[in-house]
Amino acid sequence: MFIADFHIHSRFSRATSSEMNIPQLVRWAKKKGINLVGTGDFTHHLWLQEIKNNLERAEKEGFLVREGVYFILSVEVSNIFSQNNRSYRVHNVIMAPSLKVAGEINRMLSFYGNLASDGRPILSMSCQRLAEELFKISPQIMLIPAHIWTPWYSLFGSNSGFNSLEEAFGKYTDKITALETGLSSDPPMNWRWSALDNFALVSNSDAHSPSRLGREANVFSTYLNYWQIKEALEKKDKEKFLFTIEMFPQEGKYHYDGHRNCNIRLSPAQRKEYRGICPVCGRPLTVGVLSRVEELGDRAEGFMPPGSIDYRSLIPLDEIIAEARGVKKGSRQVERQYEEIISDVGAEIKILLQLEREKLFSCLPAKVAEGILRVRERKVKIKPGFDGEYGEIGIFDEEEENKQQMSLF
Repeated sequence: MFIADFHIHSRFSRATSSEMNIPQLVRWAKKKGINLVGTGDFTHHLWLQEIKNNLERAEKEGFLVREGVYFILSVEVSNIFSQNNRSYRVHNVIMAPSLKVAGEINRMLSFYGNLASDGRPILSMSCQRLAEELFKISPQIMLIPAHIWTPWYSLFGSNSGFNSLEEAFGKYTDKITALETGLSSDPPMNWRWSALDNFALVSNSDAHSPSRLGREANVFSTYLNYWQIKEALEKKDKEKFLFTIEMFPQEGKYHYDGHRNCNIRLSPAQRKEYRGICPVCGRPLTVGVLSRVEELGDRAEGFMPPGSIDYRSLIPLDEIIAEARGVKKGSRQVERQYEEIISDVGAEIKILLQLEREKLFSCLPAKVAEGILRVRERKVKIKPGFDGEYGEIGIFDEEEENKQQMSLF
């Protein structure tokens, strides 16, 4: 069994940490327990050179490797184009089995945009043209529409996307390798739309800083091999593609509808009451992922199609520590305790997913152990994210916190 996070970014993408470099990615992959990491941004010439300089080729596996951590050549591209008198903005993830194929992809894409401008290049080509040109290069390329429900820059986004796969990819629809659910949706939300049944659903971190690696990921039981992963995804093979690791979708930045500038957060039903208009400023609300799923979906909540790949919902360990200590997750005391736990107990995802109850309480502070168990049992409260704001997690309720505080006096 191994864990893969295919979609990340380098420091050459906008709004990313300067620590998104190969040594830090290796370091954090080991902390998280991730065996296979996307390189991200292979279209950027400077990052591609760092990939070549810092990673060894593992051509038999279709990867690169450093210190036992494998890397799969990946990039997210931004397709911005007009089709049928309408503008579309869709992000897609491309994965390649070799540096040779990646180089051919770069040469082709250079005719459609400035690859040196950003790690996530803007391309003036449609999704259908992208697929057509990629599969001319090699049928072994993997093409995965990214975070398919995000309001902006996604396949089904409320502000920039399509209402069907076929509208976007035409005759190449069946060549799509998988669909990425994004941070604001999870598999059960996607199961509500029968049009997605034939595609495997993958989850990735889309990390812009090393500590965010693995916040969403994929768990396989194949050999660590590019072609076996591709086959497992295309066939939705439950014996080889075991499950995805998910954030609670409410924690994602676009789960609910709303308007960030006015601090308005609304459920789909509430948005309908206001007819899609912000009650504070009178401007249109940003339609979130849940509303868009309900708009396109044709099934009731709770439906699970036959052959669906399983999933696990987690909250990152540093967020659980912060909640247990009553401080912000970026504080020094959270960082210090996180490092101590990883050093003493092992990789984060193993702790969150696999460590038995007795081991949790014998190795971790009691409240952190209790927090992990509550997350596993889905006993959490989350104020949903909206219009670019992450959701707010509550593992320990206020009444319980107050009782604990009173016991100190």
